[in-house]
Amino acid sequence: MAGFGRLAGLLERHTYADTRVAGGVHVAVLVGAAALVGTRVPVALATWAVLGGTTLDREAAEVERLLAAGDLDAARRQVARLVGRDTSTLDEHGVARAALESVAENTSDAVVAPLAWGALLGAPGLLAYRAANTLDAMIGHHSPRYERFGWAAARLDDVLNLPGARLTALLAVLLGPDPRGAVRAWRRDAHHHPSPNAGPVEAAFAGALGVRLGGVNVYAGRTEDRHVLGDGHAPTHHDLARGRVLARRVGWGALAALSATELLRRRR
Repeated sequence: MAGFGRLAGLLERHTYADTRVAGGVHVAVLVGAAALVGTRVPVALATWAVLGGTTLDREAAEVERLLAAGDLDAARRQVARLVGRDTSTLDEHGVARAALESVAENTSDAVVAPLAWGALLGAPGLLAYRAANTLDAMIGHHSPRYERFGWAAARLDDVLNLPGARLTALLAVLLGPDPRGAVRAWRRDAHHHPSPNAGPVEAAFAGALGVRLGGVNVYAGRTEDRHVLGDGHAPTHHDLARGRVLARRVGWGALAALSATELLRRRR
C-alpha cells in the first residue's frame, strides 16, 4: 500500500483544510477509489497486497533478537519502526512491551480485520479496509494539523476494526496458553484503554501470555496513560517470542474460521 500512501499525500495538498468536512471528503474519495479498484482485482491478489502479518513478524523478530543479544540501543531503534511512541529511554521491558503491543494490535489491523472484510465483501472490502487503515495511520492522530482534518479517518478506522478486533481477542482467548487469564484481562482492563479496538486485543494478549502491557507512553513530548493491561510480569524478549507464536495462531485461526464461514454461505 506504499503507492496508495503516496497518492493520499499528493491528494492532501489539494483537499486539506482545517475542518472535519474537508477530511471527510478526502477519506471518502480515497476509500471509494480503493473499493472501485477492488471490483477489478482478483481476491487472491488483493489479499496478498493487503495482509501485513509477515512483515510485522519479521520486524518483531529483529527486536527480539537484539534484546536477546543485549543490544538495547539497537532494539530501541528497531522498535521505533513499529510504534509511534518515544523509544529513546525505554528499558528492556519497555522495548519488549512496545513490540508486543504492536504485534497484538497489528495482528488485528493487518491480518484479522482485512480477512473479515474480505470474507464479507471480497476484494472491494479488502482494499477499502486497507485504505481506511492507512489513512488513519497518516492523518488520524491528534496534532494541530490533523485534529479536525483527520477526524473522519480515525472514526472510520474505529468502526471498520470493531469486528476484527473482537475476533482477534476471542481467538487469543481460545488459542492462547491461558484462556482464563485472557478473559479476565479483557473484561477487566480493555475498557480503560483509549482505543476501543486496541484495548480488547492488547488486554487479551496480555492475559493469555501472563504479562503486563499498557501503562504510560510518551508521544512527541505528550504523555498518555493507557492503563495497565493484565496482571503478570513485565515482558521480556522471551514473552515477545511467545507473543509472535500466538499472533501466528490467531492469524491462521481467523483464516480457518472465515474460510469456513464463506464456504457455508456459498452452500446456502
